Amino acid sequence: MTDIVKSTDHHPGQSPDGKPASLLKALVRLARPRQWIKNLLVYMAAASAGVLSHWSIIWHCTAAFGIFCLAASGTYYINDAIDAPSDRIHPTKRRRPVAAGLVPVEVAVSAGVGMLVVSIGLATWLAGWHLGVVMAAYAIINIAYSLGIKNEPILDLAAVASGFVLRAVAGGLASKISLSDWFLIVVSFGSLLLVTGKRSGEKQLLTDENAGHAAIRQTLDEYTVTFLRTVRGVTAAVSVSAYCLWAFERASHVHPGHNPIWFQFTIVPFVIALLHILRLLDSGAGAAPEDLVLRDHRLQIYGLCWIFLFAIGAYVS
Repeated sequence: MTDIVKSTDHHPGQSPDGKPASLLKALVRLARPRQWIKNLLVYMAAASAGVLSHWSIIWHCTAAFGIFCLAASGTYYINDAIDAPSDRIHPTKRRRPVAAGLVPVEVAVSAGVGMLVVSIGLATWLAGWHLGVVMAAYAIINIAYSLGIKNEPILDLAAVASGFVLRAVAGGLASKISLSDWFLIVVSFGSLLLVTGKRSGEKQLLTDENAGHAAIRQTLDEYTVTFLRTVRGVTAAVSVSAYCLWAFERASHVHPGHNPIWFQFTIVPFVIALLHILRLLDSGAGAAPEDLVLRDHRLQIYGLCWIFLFAIGAYVS
């Protein structure tokens, strides 16, 4: 713990290792561009309906993607400003710009609120008040999470998972496509699986670093390893069941009258990828889920196989 405290003892405007850092670079880091990969969910509704080849659909989905990137970064600004005290004693989060003293708290809060307001306005302009309400709900849930829900067991998992569901809903609203009930179930329980895996990874990381759980994230002391493993098992089972039902439903909707089975084939890489993710999460590797997508080559290969089979089912056969 002494090393952690010492590592944050530096002058504002400098990074933890003592090198000068500009405010602009710190603000870009604070926006967490790596996390924007989550926003690709806005394309899923159009892709699953087989209409992503239409330029108007691509434009609306891309605009929704940009709006969600703006909103997500706004929530990161606010969250990091609120969490700065606890982040300073975290083995990795202490390097975040606000916790490291590179971005003043008031700047982060003001910029974050401004980004959220602009994202709601742009969403309303793009697809009407329905999408504006979705973005407002996303903002409210995330701010409520930062202010207290993050300390409530179970509710903190639901709040984070809801962000993924709202992304999928936003994509459907932006492209004016109805979302399948099975699709929403897959997204909901798949998101809950990843969020639970993230908590497991955080718990393991703090144990390895001999850092206090409650001082950094209060709910980590409320979750046992057995409970988190059980939740992962339940959410994985529901995700697989719902995906199978969605794949068969999608095949009958996209190709009425005949059954080319390409959608059904996508079940294979989906299940294999999910089992691979479960193995990684069980080993404590889920603290940063985006790293699994960006760095794990096996997962990338499974994903490409899924995309290939899905594309044939939706756009070729």
